[in-house]
Amino acid sequence: MQSPAGAATILRVLRVSLHVGFAVLLLVAVVRLLTGVGTAGTPSPVALTAGLGLSALLAAVYLAGTVLEKRHSSDPSRFNPSKYARWWLAAVMLLWLLLLLVSSDFAWVAFPLFFLQLHLLPRGLALPAIAVSTALLVGTLWFHSRGSSDGGLQLSMILGPVFGAVFAVVTGLAYRALFLEAENQRTVADELRRTRAELARTQHDAGMLAERERIAREIHDTLAQGFSSIVLMGRSAEKALESSDVETARESLKIVQDTASANLAEARSFVRGLRSPDLEQSGLVDTLRRLCEKTETEAAARGSALRCRFELVGAPVELPNTYQTTLLRAAQASLANVWAHAHARAAVVTLSFLGAEVTLDVFDDGIGFEPSTAAGTARGDGTGVGLQSLRERLAALDGRLEIESAPGEGTVVAVRVPLPADEGAA
Repeated sequence: MQSPAGAATILRVLRVSLHVGFAVLLLVAVVRLLTGVGTAGTPSPVALTAGLGLSALLAAVYLAGTVLEKRHSSDPSRFNPSKYARWWLAAVMLLWLLLLLVSSDFAWVAFPLFFLQLHLLPRGLALPAIAVSTALLVGTLWFHSRGSSDGGLQLSMILGPVFGAVFAVVTGLAYRALFLEAENQRTVADELRRTRAELARTQHDAGMLAERERIAREIHDTLAQGFSSIVLMGRSAEKALESSDVETARESLKIVQDTASANLAEARSFVRGLRSPDLEQSGLVDTLRRLCEKTETEAAARGSALRCRFELVGAPVELPNTYQTTLLRAAQASLANVWAHAHARAAVVTLSFLGAEVTLDVFDDGIGFEPSTAAGTARGDGTGVGLQSLRERLAALDGRLEIESAPGEGTVVAVRVPLPADEGAA
């Protein structure tokens, strides 16, 4: 298939060739008229004046039409001459017919005019117009040859215009087919560019939405939980000071400092798009163990008797960063719900490596709830997105989340994540 650029180049060459051919043929006819080498011999002063005037007028009209069309094609905001194209063609044809009456040398100008008729008129009108023009051309040649020695209508007077008209029609139809093909390719190319631009915008919007959701999950699972802990520890320290329990207040403030430092490290970490600072310092197993110890310490500082224990099942394998971060966030969110809502006395975090998958179970003996009511829908105050955030994280790893609970019977949050092929095989 011809490329749009190649087709446009061919059309431009044909168009320039047509205009140059018209100008050359008109100039040759004017020169022959001035030198008197035409078939009618030396023209009279009246015929010479009329021929030169009509030739100049024809050149001006032709040039004006082509210049206006060229300017509009290069800048569509300029004047569009297309609605006057047929009037322009009629003026050009009329001036050419008047020149034919002056001298038969202007007969050769008919051939580029045939192409104009094919281009500007519908095919149903173009072919009859060319036939009429050919007949007028033959008649004019016969009219100018009446005084010659040959006299009468010669076969060459018919064959020349007829063959020229047929050649113009065939070439013009081929030009039109190429022109339509170029227009179709230009339309397809414009549509393709629009589609690519729309796809790029869609991908950009999707990327922005995904990044916004990622940041929201990180903030909820790290900063929001940390700030909540800081608020609770601050209240605990305030109550301890009111009761003159300086040691408890000091312990609460120490936890506030540690939590604030951890939050600051988390904020810097996910701004850089890196893994959790806890995971950078040690592996997932040690991080989860420290998380249980921290949860128990914070509960004690708030006057709660929560005991949190970590258990490991199976031989641990090295997991990709995304897997470790997801499992850590699941444990953080689950334990945050334990001390915030469950009123539990004991919690157990179990990390299990079971061949082709890794599981994380968080059990507590708290008050429990009805799982059907935990839809994970965000509330107006920005809370209530923990379960939804966790499900989104697991969906990215083809993992799943299961919650088993009932009022008064505690809660089990079970996370299942299939291991990558190489880790599972190991």
